[in-house]
Amino acid sequence: MLLQIPEVFSKAEVTALRDKLDAGPWADGNATSGHQSAMAKKNLQLPEESDVAKEVSALVVQALNANPMFVAAALPHTIFPPLFNRYEGGGEFGLHVDNAIRQSRNGGAIRIRSDLSATLFLSEPEDYDGGELIIEEMYGSQAVKLPAGDLVLYPSKSLHRVTPVTRGARVSSFMWMQSLVRDDADRETLFRLDIATQRVATERGPKDQAVIELTGVYHNLLRRWTEV
Repeated sequence: MLLQIPEVFSKAEVTALRDKLDAGPWADGNATSGHQSAMAKKNLQLPEESDVAKEVSALVVQALNANPMFVAAALPHTIFPPLFNRYEGGGEFGLHVDNAIRQSRNGGAIRIRSDLSATLFLSEPEDYDGGELIIEEMYGSQAVKLPAGDLVLYPSKSLHRVTPVTRGARVSSFMWMQSLVRDDADRETLFRLDIATQRVATERGPKDQAVIELTGVYHNLLRRWTEV
């Protein structure tokens, strides 16, 4: 499931984040690349051990955990600390699939199975040309270029790429997460059931029998499919 999550950060919050990030120690983006990615990537990245990366990364995780749509769609078990990249001057990222396992550098304690990937856009679309995130889905390619503060969530198994940025700069946060529910189809079923239950609850009230039964079905499926 590919899902746009609007306004993870407000415009004012994005401006504050960019003030911190733009002053950071940007370096060659291949520092975190696997073998396949290193041959396809041309961008800049904030070193994950830098103070500014750690500070803003924590703010992103906090915002995601407070976002009801993100939590309902991702059902996050562990969010790998978000990273930050910058594309400009023809920078791009060729077609690739994300590594199945992500681990903190230098043998750190965080190690996850990447079920979901996400990009949080921190530049407005009109501020740069190119830079679309192209995600290959079963029914064709999806081009994603969102307003600053919006996030796109998609399965890590998807082939994807970033088109060359020919004007301006595309700054974003990217991240991976291990979900409580490994299978993408199961997560989508739970998300759609959750949204439908909320809609019925809004129309009929939370004590309606249908709402109670739908909520029970949701939790029993979650109990069956969850890996902890």
